[in-house]
Amino acid sequence: MEKIAVLGAGSWGTALAMVLNDNGHEVRLWTHLEDHANEINLSHQNKAYLKDVKLAESIMAYHHLERALDDVTAVIFVLPTKAIRSVCQQVKKTLNRPVTIIHGTKGIEPDSFKRVSEMMEEELPKEIYDEIVVLSGPSHAEEVSMGQPTTVTASSKSEQAAKHTQNLFMNDRFRVYTNNDIIGVELGGSLKNIIALGAGISDGLGYGDNAKAALVTRGLAEIARLGTAMGADPLTFVGLTGVGDLIVTCTSIHSRNWNAGNMLAQGQSLADILEKMGMVVEGVRTAQAAYHLAKEKGIDMPITSGIYQILFEQANPREVVDQLMTRTRRPETDEVHAMLKQHYYR
Repeated sequence: MEKIAVLGAGSWGTALAMVLNDNGHEVRLWTHLEDHANEINLSHQNKAYLKDVKLAESIMAYHHLERALDDVTAVIFVLPTKAIRSVCQQVKKTLNRPVTIIHGTKGIEPDSFKRVSEMMEEELPKEIYDEIVVLSGPSHAEEVSMGQPTTVTASSKSEQAAKHTQNLFMNDRFRVYTNNDIIGVELGGSLKNIIALGAGISDGLGYGDNAKAALVTRGLAEIARLGTAMGADPLTFVGLTGVGDLIVTCTSIHSRNWNAGNMLAQGQSLADILEKMGMVVEGVRTAQAAYHLAKEKGIDMPITSGIYQILFEQANPREVVDQLMTRTRRPETDEVHAMLKQHYYR
């Protein structure tokens, strides 16, 4: 048994805390809100995020970070990207010994274009961890919290750290693979949220399965195009954290990004949608980052560009779809296919 702090008591942090508790670990679930921590400890529910789920009494919530981190062996960051740096700065004031550092956040920082692990490496002293581990994959918190079968990937530059994370989380309902391509795993998990916004827009406009299949497929090509330019292994994007995560996020009513896109297509403003949802929609910030990153690197990402125009330039969703459908004729195979073929046959 290990003592583990889960930083972030949203839906995904709570679901991961449940998995760790089921595996016999002592779990501390941290939230920065005292009322939120009290609600969880008194009612053993997290009604704002997983309203129909009963939590084990052994899962304790904390709002004092130093108490949550006391004597732990592992720290799991499950926070919005915008909170990563500030919480890391608080953590480094408290932790003074090596622990396993894991994150389950999917996003890219808009101004710096940094992945979450890169942000954490900049903020956390190397003395308190070996290498950061990313836990990612097709995994709705609602289903994990109900014990439905789920498979994810633990990725790190350190094989030992990835395997340790695998052992912490693995059980008969939550399967964990390992992967050493941390760039591809993080980018796949982040960029798919942009395509999920597009899938929601497509559905909200009343387009059918044909349109969404095309969007998802060409979206995957965009993800792989940018990912490989950033140093990822293209094979990662045909795995759990690529096509797997893309499918689940683009096709499910559980997806915040799909829901946000769906409401955008119906004419609601982005500000109203975000206020109504009350939860972070990471695809919005990621679309901003990916759009500018692609321009900087000269990478063609027409779907991402279209989503950016809808989000930040108030473009009409139907007109953006029409523009995508009337782009210059070209063959389907491209440089991404060539790279995949090279990796398969080398």
